Amino acid sequence: MPENYEPSKEIGHQPTKLVVYYDGACPKCIRDRRNYEKLAGRHANNVYWFDITGQEKRLQKLGIDPEKALMELHVSDANGRVVSELDAYILLMKKVPLLKPVAWLISLPLIRLFLANLYHRQVNRRLQKRGLL
Repeated sequence: MPENYEPSKEIGHQPTKLVVYYDGACPKCIRDRRNYEKLAGRHANNVYWFDITGQEKRLQKLGIDPEKALMELHVSDANGRVVSELDAYILLMKKVPLLKPVAWLISLPLIRLFLANLYHRQVNRRLQKRGLL
């Protein structure tokens, strides 16, 4: 878990939140976070957002490649299992009743393949604009 996330404050001392590792230096990523929180409503408290900016050593300690963290969304569950890319989005969406059908839809094989390709093109474009790729 990120250093400033305190799982001991969770119910029964077991972490219940998903941790989303996002690029806080990316305006689109910040907008996506705000949109998610609006859609999640009261369920937004089930997610801890960890800004990866300048956190390369911390990411490495967590077993996350800092370069990949910029290119793919990473999420860790309450057990510390880290997933990335569309699996991360699916896990995140499943936390919100309104988004559960979307999570199911994007997990379908053909849709998943299409969205994965689209996602990587958009991320590469974003990183090129910022001079990081």
